[in-house]
Amino acid sequence: MTSTKRPTSAFVLAAGKGERMRPLTETRPKPLVPVAGTPLIDQVLDRLADAHITDAIVNVHYLADQIEDHLRTRKTPKITISDERGELLDTGGGVAKALPKLGNAPFLIHNSDSIWVEGMGSNLDRLIDAWDDATMDSLMLVAPIATSVGYDGAGDFQMDASGRLTRQTGARLAPFVFAGVSIAHPRLFDGAPKSAFSLNRPWNTAIEKGRLFGVRLEGIWMHVGTPSAIAEAENAIANSMTAGSTLPGED
Repeated sequence: MTSTKRPTSAFVLAAGKGERMRPLTETRPKPLVPVAGTPLIDQVLDRLADAHITDAIVNVHYLADQIEDHLRTRKTPKITISDERGELLDTGGGVAKALPKLGNAPFLIHNSDSIWVEGMGSNLDRLIDAWDDATMDSLMLVAPIATSVGYDGAGDFQMDASGRLTRQTGARLAPFVFAGVSIAHPRLFDGAPKSAFSLNRPWNTAIEKGRLFGVRLEGIWMHVGTPSAIAEAENAIANSMTAGSTLPGED
């Protein structure tokens, strides 16, 4: 039986340097790069607001002033900045630093460059509804690599019938790639170092305990990692809008 308590807070990863997105990120941070006319971070925050997330902690490092200025007048969700100007803490370290701001309840972790076109219904609602506090330390949204746009990697995970995730081993392609958003319980970070570390570290611990699960993304996930990937994403969005799908904030 799943938990009835819905997460209401999120941590948004917006501190990276976006080096693969150069030259677009030479003068602005990657979260402010527009795709289909809307900055990446606004697409993420609009989707979080649609999923009734009331508070978002956004970490900043590279060109941090621009992100802070951009978010200053945003009303929903309520924005709190986690300042990493002094030291970039990587994905896991950034979350761990912000834990006091996130409280004791499960919360979302969302990459600022993770966007998709919805299929049937809201993927974030499906993810939140599937959260089970008793059996999970982390629950990921995972996308089938066969239907993703702009992704050319070998995949990340295998998923069994119960939704439990394991790492792909051997030369075979993994059928699922992490789509950039997950739910985490604060206990996922028990014993975490105070220095920089990757989220892969606690995820691997959760795998060892059998407590890392996944929900399959319905729709089209877009990996926007390079300037050329933006054109692919915008083309996918345009085609999807013609077919009647929606982006964040649209009915």
